[in-house]
Amino acid sequence: MLARSDSVPTAPVPLHGAEVVLDPLGALVWPAERLLAVADLHLEKGSAYARRGQMLPPYDTADTLAQIEALISRWNPATVIALGDSLHDRWGAERLHPTALGRLNALQSGRDFIWIAGNHDPEPSPLLGGEWAVEARIGALTFRHEPRAEPLDGEVAGHLHPSARLQVRGRTIRRRCFATDGQRMVLPALGAYAGGLNVRHPALAGLFAGRFEAHMLGRERTYRVEVRACLMD
Repeated sequence: MLARSDSVPTAPVPLHGAEVVLDPLGALVWPAERLLAVADLHLEKGSAYARRGQMLPPYDTADTLAQIEALISRWNPATVIALGDSLHDRWGAERLHPTALGRLNALQSGRDFIWIAGNHDPEPSPLLGGEWAVEARIGALTFRHEPRAEPLDGEVAGHLHPSARLQVRGRTIRRRCFATDGQRMVLPALGAYAGGLNVRHPALAGLFAGRFEAHMLGRERTYRVEVRACLMD
């Protein structure tokens, strides 16, 4: 049964000795470090599909940037970390409209912005500004794109786009989610056109040695649920 999570925008969740907040827009916030982390933006996915003849509405980048703008306005972080696959392909930055580039520049003003290398964007793009890194270690936490197969305490990753499926009051809902056992965490994809992998899929469930939780995204808060209560696809 879906239960209200303690992880509302002002309540902390423990993560390997750190206290983090899980924003319902899909970002991890670390108030003690004034840090905000987002995963899998997949900017310009729509234009990448259009190049291959599959036409999608060309609004994904604008919608995703609006989400980041809302997060930065809410938290005013000193550091923003994008956990890889920020661009949908190696040529995504060249396809960004000048307006989108201007919005990205404005988001970076007055703060550190770190782009983590992903499998879709393994090389830095000077057009994006900010810093580029394979991973970033800050205090108790290590930020990277793809979670390691072996247990690693303090790891914060993306790549797998976790989502949870649950039956509530006779209907089935599926939402993006955070996945965590209190020692490591996988963030939901923030990209408007990013898909989702069921949190019970072996690629996700196999990362955690024991019981773990899904924190499903809601309109105004997240909702915590034991993964064993979630439905398979």
